[in-house]
Amino acid sequence: MQRFRWMLVAVIGSSLAFSQNSGSPDLRREVNGQTLVSHELPRAEFNLAKEFHYVGGQTVNLYGNAEAEQHIFVVSKDRVVERFYWFQFEHVLPSNKRTYDYQPDRTTDIGGLRFIYDVKTWPDYAANQAEDPDSDGSAMARLLDEHNLVFPKKTVRVRMFHLPTPDRRTELMIIYGEALPEDSTVPVREGGVPLDKEAPDSAHLFLEHARRDLGIVKR
Repeated sequence: MQRFRWMLVAVIGSSLAFSQNSGSPDLRREVNGQTLVSHELPRAEFNLAKEFHYVGGQTVNLYGNAEAEQHIFVVSKDRVVERFYWFQFEHVLPSNKRTYDYQPDRTTDIGGLRFIYDVKTWPDYAANQAEDPDSDGSAMARLLDEHNLVFPKKTVRVRMFHLPTPDRRTELMIIYGEALPEDSTVPVREGGVPLDKEAPDSAHLFLEHARRDLGIVKR
């Protein structure tokens, strides 16, 4: 993902910079098996299906403008991640006045939390995340590499944003992704395909995949 999410841009891409290791003492969320517990912003439990296993977490600084805490759960085979849930709890630093300005074109509710979402396919998601070495995607790819894992190539990803505070200076981003088979008829091309616009039936199907294996309980 290559973007400043806290700025209004046509393509909501990614952010971030320097990662710490998965044993970072700065992690504020807890993981118990397939459950990620957040004690604030938002205060909730995120429960994943039993086939997902936790890889690790890390804190990242986003170009000096924001800070984020990342966690990832995966289903993998032969080093390649086949499905994943990537959680990113992020807040803008007091040193600037930026806000997260997403347009609520599409929304979904999970466990009482409202998310703005989009669905997109990529011919090589792994390469896409590595394009900007200072991006949050690149940091997450490095975390996977530490655990002998890599993102898939042909991939669909559902990206969901929840804004827990009225000032829109804090966000929870959840990315669900799954590898597409080579013979998939879902449209894929360089630069990414916005399924919401070009194949809405497929977009809805993958949104349901993301919702199916993620349960959220507000605390």
